[in-house]
Amino acid sequence: MFEIHEECGVFGVYSQENRTVARSVYYGLYALQHRGQESAGIAVAYADKIIYYKGMGLVADVFANGNLDRLPEGDIAIGHVRYSTTGASQLLNAQPVVFTGKCGKMAVAHNGNVTNTKQLRDELIARNAVFQTTIDSEVIAILINSLSDGDIVTGIKRACAKLKGSYALAIMTCDKLIAVRDPYGIRPLCIGKTDDDDVIVASETCALDAVGANFLRDIKAGEIVVIDGSGINSVMMDDLPAKPRTCIFEYVYFSRHDSVLDGYSVYEARKEAGKLLARNYPVKADVVSGVPDSGNVAARGYSEESGIPFVEALARNRYVGRTFIQPDQNQRENSLSVKMNALRGNVHGKRIVLIDDSIVRGTTMRKIIKMLRNAGAKEVHIRICSPIIKHPCHLGIDIQTYSQLIGAYKDEDGICESLGADSVRYLTVDQLLTTCGGKTNFCLGCFNGEYPYPMDDYQADKLKLE
Repeated sequence: MFEIHEECGVFGVYSQENRTVARSVYYGLYALQHRGQESAGIAVAYADKIIYYKGMGLVADVFANGNLDRLPEGDIAIGHVRYSTTGASQLLNAQPVVFTGKCGKMAVAHNGNVTNTKQLRDELIARNAVFQTTIDSEVIAILINSLSDGDIVTGIKRACAKLKGSYALAIMTCDKLIAVRDPYGIRPLCIGKTDDDDVIVASETCALDAVGANFLRDIKAGEIVVIDGSGINSVMMDDLPAKPRTCIFEYVYFSRHDSVLDGYSVYEARKEAGKLLARNYPVKADVVSGVPDSGNVAARGYSEESGIPFVEALARNRYVGRTFIQPDQNQRENSLSVKMNALRGNVHGKRIVLIDDSIVRGTTMRKIIKMLRNAGAKEVHIRICSPIIKHPCHLGIDIQTYSQLIGAYKDEDGICESLGADSVRYLTVDQLLTTCGGKTNFCLGCFNGEYPYPMDDYQADKLKLE
């Protein structure tokens, strides 16, 4: 799928033995690169200081030319890869946010989107706070500091009581690594440990694997995990909701398919989605293929269930980033032509079932269908591993208005006609839930308009029909 932005990825290390914590964070961020390609940064606690380096672009590019080696040895480090859900795509807004206040020096890396940022920012400015960036992560950092009374855990707990929206945080002081997951657990966050007893926090389990860490557990919704010289300690927020509401798009698209989220395999969820599509929406076809890379696992599931052979219909240029990570629509559309091409020998004269995880605007899928037809495809049948996206998201996905959504105005038949496909079929909400082991504790707001947090007047105006 190419039409939804990622959010961000966070990674942190606490070590009492390994002094090369910056390099560990580098490898962790490399594993989380799929979650954000606009900027990357690493901060290291060293000699009662926090030394950091941030830059625009991919992890490997930002920390090339000796930039990684310039970071000092230390005991604690956090890192961040960014896709901008709030704030412009520029170096000023790259993370981690590094800050000095009542709790001393601290750094914050954030994945998610705080929906009441404007209100909180205005309140803090009225109390003489000064902001250097336009991102909600800095609001979180200053809010924690202002409410801390010199104790960072107190500040975090008080700040979280005021935050609305999604947030998975890696926070660092000169002697602590702290991981925080919002009360609904909308964004993923887990904890692991290496054989050398380094404690790791990461957005996904694939990043634990990248540094040789063993998975310990997922951080609970509403949990504050403090890692310091006394070990790993947990504090729960007050007045937690009855059940978590994890973003189901973590399984559909955001997370890497080799990750395990809240006890369930992303790979198995996607493969089951393909099988469900084959069982419920069969079609006579010669080959089945996936839109690379996110559609491939489901396409193999569809192939196994239907008996239709799996082939690669589209060749992907691996040296181009994920198309819709680009900050604006023109860049997204222009990058498709250099990112992907049809494999003429595999599609010419064939009836194709093409599997993708979702359709948002429809512009990319329309171009892919045209590309396949130009390569000689006889028929193109689209099967989608999620329901129709009918509503915007204000919790970390870049779907800001109804006007961006082809599904806000059209049903399956209307979408099919608009795309120029021979048929289009989607999973239902109930079918999608089945792919995740039948769990129901998910945010489904982009499908049914039911969000964990009600939209306030500011957000409602922002997301109104245009």
